[in-house]
This record gives sequence, C-alpha cells and structure tokens, in this order.
Amino acid sequence: MKDRENIIENYIAGYNNFDVSKMVTDFANDMVFQNIQSGTVTMTIEGIEAFKAQAETAKGFFSERKQTIKSFRHEGEKTEIDIDYFGVLATDLPNGMKKGQEIKLSGKSVFEFKDNNISKLTDIS
Repeated sequence: MKDRENIIENYIAGYNNFDVSKMVTDFANDMVFQNIQSGTVTMTIEGIEAFKAQAETAKGFFSERKQTIKSFRHEGEKTEIDIDYFGVLATDLPNGMKKGQEIKLSGKSVFEFKDNNISKLTDIS
C-alpha cells in the first residue's frame, strides 16, 4: 500500500507544482479520468494523451492551486483519498467566477490501480 501512497503523493506534488509530466508519471496509457460534482459526472477523459492535454489547459485557469491529502483508504485495487483544495483563479470563468477569486473545497479522489499504474482517477466534490 505504501507504493500506492507514494504514487498518489507524486501525482499531487505534480498537480500542486503545475507539472503535468510529473502528474502522469504513473498513469496507464489507457487511463480514464472522471470528474463528479454534486453527484453528476461533469467530465470523462479517456487516454493519457487526452488527459495531459486537458491538464495543460487547466493550468491556465489558476495562478495558484494546492491539494492537501487528509487521509488514505485502501480497498482491493482502489485507494481513496480525502483532500482539501485551494485555488486562485487566473482568469474569469464562464460560470461567473472572477480572476483572483479563491476556491476552497473538500472532496475525495479515487485512484484505481492495475500493474502498479493508475488506470482510473475519479475526482468527487
């Protein structure tokens, strides 16, 4: 389980440092990403190249961002983490949020593993 925690911590460190290459170091090529907000799937991405492209685009939305891991739970091939999230917008968004606005929320991420690589990542807020 420590290997999984190290892999997840590496992903979070890459995310916090806007380093997409570091984020995807341990992802499977055919990985799947899902974002769920208030019980609704708002985004599904299939494949590491599509995920990298989306992650590069998302970097431009924030001048600052940080995920902090609060806990790990392991079950079978899944590891779930509770996170606190903080971000500062670098640009105005279509939903009405403005540049400089701070975002603070708590959520969880579920990492599914296959052959010691992340095969699926689901972010839930």
